[in-house]
Amino acid sequence: MNWKRLLRHLFTDHQSVARALPPEAMKAIEKAIGEEEKRHGGQLRVAVEAALPLSDIAHGVGSRERAIGWFGRLRMWDTEHNAGVLIYLLLADRRVELVADRGIHGKVGTAAWEAICGEMQQEFARGQFERGVVIGVRAVSDLLAEHFPPSGRDRNELPDKPVVL
Repeated sequence: MNWKRLLRHLFTDHQSVARALPPEAMKAIEKAIGEEEKRHGGQLRVAVEAALPLSDIAHGVGSRERAIGWFGRLRMWDTEHNAGVLIYLLLADRRVELVADRGIHGKVGTAAWEAICGEMQQEFARGQFERGVVIGVRAVSDLLAEHFPPSGRDRNELPDKPVVL
């Protein structure tokens, strides 16, 4: 077991989320998602988790596995075009994961998602969490707009408000 990781998860809590992304930042992210979703037929969600449960740490669960689990629980797969994308932040590990449904992932591929994650993590390293998330929302939206342009009958299928897990 990685003791440093265990300690980070023990001492990262919801207050850490509030410091990284205060209410005004969460509102700005929600607004950005709403505006960006008008440009395409996909769906975006942002989920922020302070730390993993100790049982997950003991079993070596990483941010990717956790993000995939939340993708399902948040019903990201249940969109008309199979073009849902979850932006998942795990603060204790300082990790960001993008999980994309099969409709968009098949058109974009892993390298594009990893590039967006890299841009976001650069901002997070500077302490610019709101900016990093908004950059990610816009970059994902650029890909969604390219492959799923608005049809005029698109509806908002998932909440725009970021969720704190």
